Parts: sequence; C-alpha cells; structure tokens
Amino acid sequence: MPQDKIRERILAVAKGELKVKPGDHKVWFTSMRALAEVLSDENRALLRTICQSQPALIAELATITGRKPGNLSRTLKTMSHYGLVEMLAVNQRQLRPVAKATAFQILAGA
Repeated sequence: MPQDKIRERILAVAKGELKVKPGDHKVWFTSMRALAEVLSDENRALLRTICQSQPALIAELATITGRKPGNLSRTLKTMSHYGLVEMLAVNQRQLRPVAKATAFQILAGA
C-alpha cells in the first residue's frame, strides 16, 4: 500500500473512524522491495535465532550471530519499526531483543 494510504488508514483508526478487525493486516509495506529487504532470508534466520536463544542483550546476539553490534542494532531497529521485534530496556544503555513474529502470511495485490 502506498505510504499516503497507510497514513490515512492509521489516522482513521486513531480518530475512531475505522475499527481494526481481528483478521486485518498487522504490518504494511510500501513496496515489494521493502518487504523483501525486511523479510530477507538473513533477517528471518535472525528472528529464529532470537526466538531460540533468547539473548539477554544485543551484544550477546551479536556474539551468537557473528554480526557487528552496530549493524545488528540497525537491523533490529528496522524490524522493530515493523513490529517484528520488540526492544526491551534492560537498563539505560542496553536493550534486549524479543522476536514478536516468526511466521508470515503475505498478501499482495496487483
């Protein structure tokens, strides 16, 4: 869905003009390219790793995956934006990643 339509929908929900039904879409992407980047093979593997290992900190996840913490942090921030990962504050400077989604049903329109 185009960004402006997503924004209109979100505002309508916030104003109470539109009620979200249980079966409604949870995550919206503006393009197939955006979807492919966020749900890449590597990112889906990262979600499985988070779910299975339940790391206490991003640094621990970086060690498990062999990824640099800065790169991993950016990826997690993007995934958090789409609601796929939740970043829980452990203290003022450290976050714990929690996988919120590990299976996906993709609906695409023409």
